[in-house]
Amino acid sequence: MNLSKRFERSSRRVWRLKEKPDDSTLLNLYALYKQATEGDAKSPHPIPDGMVGMAKWRAWRRLRGTSDEEAMERYCELVDSLMNRSGSSASPS
Repeated sequence: MNLSKRFERSSRRVWRLKEKPDDSTLLNLYALYKQATEGDAKSPHPIPDGMVGMAKWRAWRRLRGTSDEEAMERYCELVDSLMNRSGSSASPS
């Protein structure tokens, strides 16, 4: 399966997790997804979005320079790891 299809599948599978990941993992998922789909964070600090928005922006900003392929690969690996850890038996679609 090519990386783009694997990434799309992983972005659907993550919603089937039995348990919500911790905040750090959620930020990592968010940042990897944004980096894979939009590239480097170019927008100014999201002050109106409060602390959560700032944390998300900072997590994404830390991935600056990461290629979309690498971000997709890391995202897929993280989702696979979470799926295995949660014991989810949800079949890939």
